[in-house]
Amino acid sequence: MPHRFPGSPEQPLYEIKANLFKALAHPARIRILEILSAGRGPTPVSQILAETGLEPTLISQHLAVLKRHRVVSARRVGNSVFYELAHPKVSELLVIARTFLADVLDAQRDQFEALKAMPPLGQRG
Repeated sequence: MPHRFPGSPEQPLYEIKANLFKALAHPARIRILEILSAGRGPTPVSQILAETGLEPTLISQHLAVLKRHRVVSARRVGNSVFYELAHPKVSELLVIARTFLADVLDAQRDQFEALKAMPPLGQRG
């Protein structure tokens, strides 16, 4: 059931945006997008399979989700199917996500270092 924001004409836009993030919400799909982003044009499924090491049926399911949400597009050439990012900004989204992750991990490392620098606690015996 969709969430309703009373009086909000943007409500369908929030649902579309949420569905986009749902489409991205799997490690295998992120990896697929990174492979496509690093490529220089359409990438054959065989290359995606080789680089991920996942089963063909799983790759097919993940690509279908990404295609359904218009994150990737596909083109058949003979017996091969080639995928590419549906929009160049998807690459930027991946870069921003990686930068955000790096910043979060860096902050956690700082917190961990601060914890290690604390004086030891006495143990009761």
